[in-house]
Amino acid sequence: MEHFNAASAQALEQTLLSCLRSPRWSRRVAEHRPYPDLDSLLAAADEAAYDLTWPDLTEALAAESLPTLPPDTYTAAHTALSAAHAAYEARFGHVFVICLEGVPQGECLDHILEGIRSRLTNDPEEERVVVAEELRHLARARLVSTLRGAGNCATSHSEPAPGR
Repeated sequence: MEHFNAASAQALEQTLLSCLRSPRWSRRVAEHRPYPDLDSLLAAADEAAYDLTWPDLTEALAAESLPTLPPDTYTAAHTALSAAHAAYEARFGHVFVICLEGVPQGECLDHILEGIRSRLTNDPEEERVVVAEELRHLARARLVSTLRGAGNCATSHSEPAPGR
């Protein structure tokens, strides 16, 4: 926490934006420094995420990217994933995101496909709520990863799916 609290405004902004590409979220989290502990930081990050508007979330969604699949993943699996992403984007008009924190690497593809298929049945308003929650989980997981020394938030093990 000491390094986080002592970081320059510019360095902290870059770190926070790599966790969630929302300038509004990163400003809100940075403005409340110093944080006495990780729980306080995560509570502030959650609160800032809950206050994001749909345009803020859309901005964050635009920066999300495909998770890396294991190199031995079958071509058919990549094809199925691409088709599912296309169906999702056609239905909702934005990328699909899902937090994979805690999901074993060998189960990521199944988890993503299951998530897309089940969420395709949501109405657009219901899906917006789910998307906001997934982005909040991603930001939180990336923030924890960064503070535990895993480096930049973007290299976290909880990468989202998919992007452009």
